[in-house]
Amino acid sequence: MLVGFALQAQQKSIPFFDTVVNIDGKLNELTWQNAATFTNFNNFFPDDVGKAVHQTKVRVYHNGKSLFIAAEYYDKTPESKVSTLKRDNHGDVVVRSDAFGLILDPFNKENNGYYFILNAANTQVDAIVDFNGTDYSLNESWNAVWKSKTATEGTTKIYEIEIPFKALNFDVTNTTWGIQFFYRDFKTNLWMTYTDVSRNFFQFDLRFTEDVVLENPPKTSNSRFMVSPSVTYNFNKDVVANTTTSNIVPSVDAQYNITSSLRLDASINPDFSQVDVDQQVVNLTRFAINFPERRNFFLENSDLFNNLGATGINPFYSRIIGGTTPMQFGLKLSGNVSSNTRIGVLNAQTESEVENPAQNYTVLVGAQKLSKAFTTTAYLVNRQETDGFSFKGDFNRVFGINMNYKSKNNKWSGLGNFGKSFTDNVSGNTNFFNVETQYSTRKVFAKGAFRTVDKNFIADVGFVPRLNNYDAINAVTIREGYSSAQAELKLVALPKKSKTIQYFRYFFPSNTTYWDEEGKVTQSSSFINQALFFRNASSVFINFNHEYINLKYGFDPLRNGKFIQPDQYSFGALRVGYNSPFNKNVSYRVGVQHGDYYNGNRTRFYTFSTFRFLPYAKIGADYEINYLDLEELGIKPFHLARFTGEIFFNNRLNWTTYVQYNTQQNNFNINSRIQWEYKPLSYIYFVITDSFNQHISRTNWGVSFKMNYRFDF
Repeated sequence: MLVGFALQAQQKSIPFFDTVVNIDGKLNELTWQNAATFTNFNNFFPDDVGKAVHQTKVRVYHNGKSLFIAAEYYDKTPESKVSTLKRDNHGDVVVRSDAFGLILDPFNKENNGYYFILNAANTQVDAIVDFNGTDYSLNESWNAVWKSKTATEGTTKIYEIEIPFKALNFDVTNTTWGIQFFYRDFKTNLWMTYTDVSRNFFQFDLRFTEDVVLENPPKTSNSRFMVSPSVTYNFNKDVVANTTTSNIVPSVDAQYNITSSLRLDASINPDFSQVDVDQQVVNLTRFAINFPERRNFFLENSDLFNNLGATGINPFYSRIIGGTTPMQFGLKLSGNVSSNTRIGVLNAQTESEVENPAQNYTVLVGAQKLSKAFTTTAYLVNRQETDGFSFKGDFNRVFGINMNYKSKNNKWSGLGNFGKSFTDNVSGNTNFFNVETQYSTRKVFAKGAFRTVDKNFIADVGFVPRLNNYDAINAVTIREGYSSAQAELKLVALPKKSKTIQYFRYFFPSNTTYWDEEGKVTQSSSFINQALFFRNASSVFINFNHEYINLKYGFDPLRNGKFIQPDQYSFGALRVGYNSPFNKNVSYRVGVQHGDYYNGNRTRFYTFSTFRFLPYAKIGADYEINYLDLEELGIKPFHLARFTGEIFFNNRLNWTTYVQYNTQQNNFNINSRIQWEYKPLSYIYFVITDSFNQHISRTNWGVSFKMNYRFDF
């Protein structure tokens, strides 16, 4: 009893003050002197032992409507280093900038939370933290309206933040939240966290938040109603066909807080925004790749819907909806109905166009925290053809149940999945099964997994690329089930006295093997790596990968109509590379690879460079060549060049230009975009796109204008 009382007495509280401070970066209000104080930060990276040399002091209070945070980082220099002024660029705002961050777990269940970051130039990043089965990840597409201001007094860096409670999902009956703070000193390549976190975990790992009690918390939810109408104008000129098209697309997104933890989202006529451009890649595998979701409607509580499967087996991939024909509307109810129970209900309808009939999509998800270690999730994903208000017989449904495990000592995690599909006129062989486990310490990481996917496990609204095998010789796609086993081990040495070496990853083997339905090995991919990481943020590596492929169907990687014939192939390649210190104004990565490739060989060279002229501009220049020599089938180089130019006028206005040249896709594309956030989360975009073939002959060009206005009530 005495021990329990002592622990409770040590628990920090966030006080309630019925006052509002001015978010100006000055911290001159008396309220801050009485706020809860968090200090004595720990080293996190590159060293995770001992207290930070340069400390951070954080003060926190709330007034029933907002959470107020003030942070002071006691630096040794008045200078700050940032890499961007553009909102929601996590890599540049957080990893490559001096920045302060906080993590909130309002339900204190270690399942999902919030991530708010501010770099020294007052550039914001907000994201959702979610547990994806065996680890934590970020959904950076989520956005909230919050206030912030940064300042420098002498060598002290100041960060002042106000986060409205209405931006968060929380339980009004729960007074204990999880909280974590960190500071990133990009100049010296240091990371520091408030609680003691081992470097093999992410700084946003919810298992390492500290319990804090909200004094006099909000008794009812702050009613929140948000409406964001938008209009997009698109003009496109097809130079080859000598035709022009133009259209005006109105759209409305709305959100309503039913309770403080349960939200209703609605969207009418959302579109794949013309203002965003997917990064092009060279794909020399036989299977498709996917791209992230960006539409606002699908982002709130997206972790409920996105983490239903396993690696390479996703029962729900939201970009399918509206990818073929426009989406007319969508409704979504998501959030917590209790501290241990989360639900997600989604319905969306698409239009019919030519040979693509209208479809209705429904997703039901329920997640239950069984104990501190176990969480289970059940789901149903349904696609059904519609004709007006009538449902037709063409349908596909996927049902599944998952179990997640996290050990008390934070070293072990595990995931089990079972899924079953139901499709009209298809029966038998419709299951999916996965089991995996992960072990992580400072010096050892190990992972193992086994999966089976039956040939008729059809997920029309999902992404299971390996089920579909394209036969290039006969131009048909064959669906085949498979099983796979994955094993991975990483061993790391941490020199205690070295002034130059940060750590040495001296043993990193992995293998993934696939079997067909008859139990024959169809592919076995092996990889072994060694890497040396230096304290100046540079690194050097060498790895060797080997492939055994029992090719059952013809493959045309050169895209010249000459096929690699079905046979057994065994080949390998060696790759070496160097990454320069990435906290310099000029940084680069360079690598070269050479080895066999089916019945020929492949040579690859790449270089990725960044030039910072901050706070005004940043330039990225990337180039990659894959040179394939397949002997009698032909010789062909695939070039991928990418230029990115960013000009920052301030935190709200920027101009970004992408130039991408991809000979595999026979495409040379220019996308130039001006983005102005004239009001929090209200934007004006003006975009010019110009496309050419690989011979630099124009194929089409277009102009887009998009404007939205966010109303918060």
